[in-house]
Amino acid sequence: MDRMDHDKQVAILRELLRQLDSKENVDAGVMYKNPTSVYCNPEIASQEWEVLFKNHPQLIGLSADLPEIGSFITTDDFGVPVLATRDGDGRFRAFLNACRHRGARVAAEPRGSSRRFICPFHNWTYGGDGKLLGIPQPEHFGAVDLACRGLLELPAEEKYGLLFVHPQLDGQLDVDEVLGELAPEIAQWQFGEDMVYQGESLMEKRLNWKLANDTFGETYHFAKLHKNTLGQVFYGDVLHYEPFDRNHRFVIATRGIDRMRELPEEKWNMLRGTSPLYFIFPNIQLAFGETSISLIKIYPHPNGPGRSITRVGHYATRQALDVAHALGEDHERLNPDDLYNSGYSETPYDAPQAFSLAAQFEIFDSTIEQEDYLMGEYQQRAAENGTLDHVVFGRNEPALHHYHRNFREALGMPPLEIYKGD
Repeated sequence: MDRMDHDKQVAILRELLRQLDSKENVDAGVMYKNPTSVYCNPEIASQEWEVLFKNHPQLIGLSADLPEIGSFITTDDFGVPVLATRDGDGRFRAFLNACRHRGARVAAEPRGSSRRFICPFHNWTYGGDGKLLGIPQPEHFGAVDLACRGLLELPAEEKYGLLFVHPQLDGQLDVDEVLGELAPEIAQWQFGEDMVYQGESLMEKRLNWKLANDTFGETYHFAKLHKNTLGQVFYGDVLHYEPFDRNHRFVIATRGIDRMRELPEEKWNMLRGTSPLYFIFPNIQLAFGETSISLIKIYPHPNGPGRSITRVGHYATRQALDVAHALGEDHERLNPDDLYNSGYSETPYDAPQAFSLAAQFEIFDSTIEQEDYLMGEYQQRAAENGTLDHVVFGRNEPALHHYHRNFREALGMPPLEIYKGD
């Protein structure tokens, strides 16, 4: 996966190398106070559900989640039960996951393959296009016009390898509008192309969903909290950051960036020296590398503002998996140099450890859950206590400035107060 404009890749790598050499970090030039009430106030939580989830376009997955005709996925994380399918024409469709007879779910599994969906209550049967195909014992039930009782269809759009749904039947959905100025760049990557779904991790934790989102908002903590985990792979305290409307790009330097110093710029590749992450408002973090993608979807918990649900979907490139199999190894044991020697990679990797997608995903998940989210749970308790009435976002945390500014604006809240060091 390497389609981003090369001049832009070079500019990002240059800036990160400059920060490393000068021992500087990104600087927003201002600090803000953030009231802790946003993490525990039930009225704010209720407003979030209505504005940001039930009435806002939702990214539910990648094209790889529906790899073939008959594939389906279900979700109920944003307050509306959704059944998404790849219909007989290969089109992405989304429906309210509710039988038109009595409202029972027609699909209970999180994902699978089926061209028909049979309601377990009374066996009303629907196709992947949502059409009602038949009902049992119609002579007993009464006259039903099958054409009028198909599943209720939700606005859905598949673009750039992303699957978007609007939770409301009359909702307005335009992927380019959701992505804003970021759309052309997302289009270059084509995230769903040639990817293979590798599984999902679920984290239900005792922290507000925005605290979970804040986890991905700065690199200031890498050399401290993650010194024995991600700190061994990434450089902390350097960051390339760029906002795009409500969304942003967040690029962290890996130790592999040192390799770029030895190569001519025409050979520079951002994915071999950094870990890019896109934030898509209001709750999506999309982290990726040369061979894999992790899609992080963060939701409020239906039982109150003090909990949240995070789903991390993992995907690998088909080519990387094919290389592993062709070499007679599974993707648990493939050495990174094998990718270079096989022609998959144009430049050798520096990492001496075995190339393991599964291990990468496990480290990614466990670091979030056992380190980042643990800190978030402590923060949640402090917010709920009421004594700590605000926290501070530093000059080196522009993504947090941007996210909370847009979150507050979307809910009609006053802007953050500037912190003056007092």
